[in-house]
Amino acid sequence: MKVKVAKWGNSVAVRIPKSVADDLGLRPGSVVELERDGSSVSIHAEPKVKIPRYRLEDLVAEMKRLGPENEPETVDWGPDVGSEIIDDEWSNPTGSRDGAPVRGKSDDASRRR
Repeated sequence: MKVKVAKWGNSVAVRIPKSVADDLGLRPGSVVELERDGSSVSIHAEPKVKIPRYRLEDLVAEMKRLGPENEPETVDWGPDVGSEIIDDEWSNPTGSRDGAPVRGKSDDASRRR
């Protein structure tokens, strides 16, 4: 197969046709091995590493199969400090750190009537 060499910055580039790239599993950003042997150049695709896919049902079934004796211990890291402290209505429905209810905008509107 003949392809044209093009200029790319201070280098040159060879465009790989889509059909060849698809067959080899090459995508933009893929890493290839380039070998020079005299006046020949070979491009070798890196072997594809298959990333395992897990289903939640399978993970839960495996946890149940192993039993609670294999569960990691819970670590108490202490109270939240600095930016770990989230004080908003979503995280703390009572609206305050001490758990006391806080009067909101809807309470203000009902008191004005």
